[in-house]
Amino acid sequence: MTSDPTGLLRVLAPVGVLPQAAERLDTSRQLAADEVRIAVSRLNLDAASFRQLFTKHDGDGDAVRTEVLDIVRTRGKMHNPVTGSGGMLTGTVEAVGPQSPLGLSVGDEVTTLVSLTLTPLVITDDLADWDGRSEQVPCQGYAILFGRSIAARLPVDLPARLALAVMDVCGAPALTARVVGRYVERGHAPTVCVIGGAGKSGSLSLVAASRSGAARTIAVVPVEREVQLLADKEMADAVTLADARDPVALSRAVADAGGPADVTVVCVDVPGCEGGAILSTEQGGTIIFFSMATSFSAAALGAEGLASDVTMLIGNGYVPGHAEFAVDLLRSHAGVRALFEARLAHEAAG
Repeated sequence: MTSDPTGLLRVLAPVGVLPQAAERLDTSRQLAADEVRIAVSRLNLDAASFRQLFTKHDGDGDAVRTEVLDIVRTRGKMHNPVTGSGGMLTGTVEAVGPQSPLGLSVGDEVTTLVSLTLTPLVITDDLADWDGRSEQVPCQGYAILFGRSIAARLPVDLPARLALAVMDVCGAPALTARVVGRYVERGHAPTVCVIGGAGKSGSLSLVAASRSGAARTIAVVPVEREVQLLADKEMADAVTLADARDPVALSRAVADAGGPADVTVVCVDVPGCEGGAILSTEQGGTIIFFSMATSFSAAALGAEGLASDVTMLIGNGYVPGHAEFAVDLLRSHAGVRALFEARLAHEAAG
């Protein structure tokens, strides 16, 4: 196979688009010189995609499993056609092309740090060990990485499921830290609001903001249980209860907690949170959208309609060093680790 670091040679339809935008990918086991083949052991569906599938099928795990299999077989990748999102995976390096620049060796236990929406994927066990009721999906199969893909070796001191859960969202805390750090460099320690602060990306972003010099951190959560959860784990200076889909209620809750925010980080997996994020952010502030449920047209037009002078960033999931940064946050903050472990335990029990 001819090499192409972007994976363009794997696109079957439509011709000429990059793998993420493709409708179907070539999943041939044969490798180009710069490709890597992974023996897959687990998928991690992104939160927005899993929520959409679970809701669509009214919690019927068998139906969720059937649809995931159908998506992968039809498209050659896990690319939810409704949410446009996918997730990531873990596995063992099975073969390495002689020109691969990824620095991986056969036998390495790795997690991919690129989306399943652009990763050629074959599932060979019909997801027999997955009940369709959790984001993490034990499976057998293989996946292909390109020359410009990203993968990280799994840390030896963390269980694989825990490492995967952290690396799935590692772009969020890294970008949050970068943005907060730039405010601090300019002599202004910002107030940071994280909408969805009790989730995976939200909890890590709260800790990242604090460690990067935020003057105040505000966590917004939708239910009382999560208010107490974050308070007990000392993960934010203020925790407030609000429905992120109600713009006025959200902005009032943030204001009562010490806002508006200089930096607002949106980490929820439901649509309709754009207006509230805008109203909760100070003029001249920054909004980081990490949710795949975000409507970027609604965000842009909503800010215009509210005469809101804010910089809006799309969290693209990649910041150099993001995996190591997120894992270090998990290792060093007992509250974050406890939150992740409790979430995984709940999924296993469910």
